[in-house]
Amino acid sequence: MTFPRAFLALSLLLFPAALVQADVTVAEKDDRVRVEIDGKLFTEYRFRGAPQVYFYPLIGPGGAKMTRSWPMEEAPNEEHDHPHHRSLWFAHGLVNGVDFWTEPASFGKKPPTHPLGQIVHQKFLELRGGAKDGVISSLNHWVAPEGVLLQSVQTVRVHAGQNEERLIDFEVTLTAADKEVVLGDTKEGSMAVRINESMRMMQPGKKPGLGHALNSEGQRDGEVWGKRAAWVDYSGPVDGQTLGIAFFDHPGNPGHPNRWHARDYGLFAANPFCAHEMDKTQPAGSGARKIAPGASLKYRYRLVLHAGDGAAAQVAQRFTDYCAAIP
Repeated sequence: MTFPRAFLALSLLLFPAALVQADVTVAEKDDRVRVEIDGKLFTEYRFRGAPQVYFYPLIGPGGAKMTRSWPMEEAPNEEHDHPHHRSLWFAHGLVNGVDFWTEPASFGKKPPTHPLGQIVHQKFLELRGGAKDGVISSLNHWVAPEGVLLQSVQTVRVHAGQNEERLIDFEVTLTAADKEVVLGDTKEGSMAVRINESMRMMQPGKKPGLGHALNSEGQRDGEVWGKRAAWVDYSGPVDGQTLGIAFFDHPGNPGHPNRWHARDYGLFAANPFCAHEMDKTQPAGSGARKIAPGASLKYRYRLVLHAGDGAAAQVAQRFTDYCAAIP
């Protein structure tokens, strides 16, 4: 299903932040929670079988799959790089020297550069569907070789929007256990999406792709990586139509606006803990954040799966609407 650009622009102008009534169902199974909107799969929260918890797939306008299938599933024309890029997830590569971002398969026959941790699901705090949205709230432990360093409460709200848009409000609260936690200055993090391969700016073999990135500062494509911005939009072709994912960093987040680990091969991540590793003019380690024992940090994000590119979707206005709706 395609959407004419003129129609998109008019509808978004008239209804810039409108949500629509939709039946959202949330159903727990043995290893996942299935989320459907009006009887159709939108995503699944997968909490077993991997070193981290994650959401796969993400289904956008027209039923298009917006994230890479591998390593969860085999699909044609997909590269098998970075097996830790599992659709949509929150993790970090340097927590008290422990790597929660990558996993054993990421290194092949080479030894890991840091000890590896796991983000382990403990229990659900809320599972709810409804006529306006669906909620999945869960408690997770960040388990290092020496024990639990952090616990995180991760709450995701799913909404339907105009023109088959899908909106995800993601909130995560990180609480240190019985000793100080340092979230280190590294580019390997944190709130991340691995987009559909067809949306990439650079295709396999260094062939130019048809995808494009745009940020709140007006920077585009390769200029987006490592820059501070309130939002980034990544768009490209999926199943014969142009679709995009707008990714908002809430202004209340510590360190806002964060830097973006947005790669031409399809990784797309908001990283609030990186400074020097993305900008060598900054002091070493200056992006790190400390959490005292028992203290917490909270981060909020919104993702909008939309038709058209960032301009057609009026992402700048959508970010303004988001800030007004969730102060």
